[in-house]
Amino acid sequence: MADETIGIIGAGIVGLATGREIALRRPGTRVVVLEKEHEVAVHQTGHNSGVVHAGIYYAPGSLKARLTVRGVALLREYCQERGLAYEEVGKLVTAVREDELGRMADLYERARGNHVPELRRVSKEEIREIEPEAGGIAALHSPRTAITDYRAIAREYAKDIEASGGEVRLGFPVASLTEVPGAIEVASATDRVRVDRLIICAGLQSDTVARLARDRAEPRIIPFRGEYMLLRPGKARLVRGLVYPVPDPRYPFLGIHFTPRVDGTVEVGPNAVLALSREGYRLGDISLRDLAGLAAYPGAWRMAAQHWRTGVKEYRGSLSRRAFMRDASLYMPNVGVADVVRGGAGVRAQALDRDGTLADDFRVHREGRVTAVRNAPSPAATASLAIAEHIVDAVFGEGSGGGPGDRSRKQ
Repeated sequence: MADETIGIIGAGIVGLATGREIALRRPGTRVVVLEKEHEVAVHQTGHNSGVVHAGIYYAPGSLKARLTVRGVALLREYCQERGLAYEEVGKLVTAVREDELGRMADLYERARGNHVPELRRVSKEEIREIEPEAGGIAALHSPRTAITDYRAIAREYAKDIEASGGEVRLGFPVASLTEVPGAIEVASATDRVRVDRLIICAGLQSDTVARLARDRAEPRIIPFRGEYMLLRPGKARLVRGLVYPVPDPRYPFLGIHFTPRVDGTVEVGPNAVLALSREGYRLGDISLRDLAGLAAYPGAWRMAAQHWRTGVKEYRGSLSRRAFMRDASLYMPNVGVADVVRGGAGVRAQALDRDGTLADDFRVHREGRVTAVRNAPSPAATASLAIAEHIVDAVFGEGSGGGPGDRSRKQ
């Protein structure tokens, strides 16, 4: 119905992209985005490293792969239209040991299956031509991998929603969800909104909000803090583009890498340590409530039993700059402990199944009037416009919101 009110919980990049997509596809629908913070894009979006992923890592045919490949094209076009930063600085995925070459070959085949543009294998000598200060014995080079400012993009999505007659209501922490005849009532401690359908894009709080809607209990969100170092200004010029390790396929994390930002700084990181609070951006941030939820979940103990050695190594890097930079220096040999200072941190909402499996693909679950995004880790920012299409398809039971060649829904 064109006169429906659609509520969205969460004003991160996925929630805002979804609100924008509804406004474009279904004129006359009122969109209300509800956000507990007093700004948009405060959490995962606001702490994002800014990389626009090309689709190298994801299993061909998976939701991640399909939405990332489409999302890159949509995001590039959007940034160009709005005059937002979008710099194709390129990426090297670099092997530093012989035993990584097989994994790198597998990665190359994955990337080919995802039609990553202009990707090629490069030798040790070619690495130095692309990135003169880089180490490594072989690499994959993705020249079209880009960097951007996702917080600026999220703010632009919010403007699009408001320009269409929608609303982004800040300072609205959701306390309850109640089904009433023909609608859902969303309430904070001081206010309430009635909507015809509800979409939950709550990121780090996605499972707790989904439980308010009586959605399934799993997967649960486990927060992983990713900490960064910053290159000192005199060293930032040594890094031209993105320099990544060959990832370990057992984990959904990509390992410590070198990331130029659109502001001219260069980050080194992130690591991945279990956060003791869902919004724990500092080492000392602890939430007893979050810890109790973690301790009560069997999946957390099963995960710990499988990966405790890796966890110890990551915590060592969290506490010691020397340990943090030990592996990073393999990729940039002329960058050492003295060349970095501690930077910021982000917290990743990692979905975890009861059997201890770290969920890898995007997960969207619809139950009646409620559609919940239960897992949207990196590259969700890259894929945000394509994820929005997918969510809106699920909400309204439609086919794809315009194919890759459909430009009729521009704003």
